[in-house]
Amino acid sequence: MKLYLSIKYHPDNHNRELIEMICGALEPRHNVLCMIRDCEHWGEIKFPPQELMQKTFNEMDACDALLVEFSEKGVGVGLEVGYTYAHKKPIIVIAREGSDISDTIVGVAQKIIFYTSYEDMKKKLALI
Repeated sequence: MKLYLSIKYHPDNHNRELIEMICGALEPRHNVLCMIRDCEHWGEIKFPPQELMQKTFNEMDACDALLVEFSEKGVGVGLEVGYTYAHKKPIIVIAREGSDISDTIVGVAQKIIFYTSYEDMKKKLALI
């Protein structure tokens, strides 16, 4: 299955380790695409806003499902969730235990997975 990873963007990439852990837990069983990792190469490539959004939507269209890391809310994450829901694709949410998952996200997610550690996340993602 090809998964699009949606996660809050940080210009300093301080969540890079988390992104790499999530992708590592899923690959090679699944093909995972994350814009900052795979298209922007951790900030080495900068797309103009309209081009970035078009590229994002094109990549999302080519995926089977959306995997949302929702421990931290973000406008872009919400946009990607809405886009995926409108296109009737599955939405899987993962978040650290204790994260505030909005009713909107609960209402559109097919599955919500809470984790306490990387090992816990890895074990739970193995079931996807």
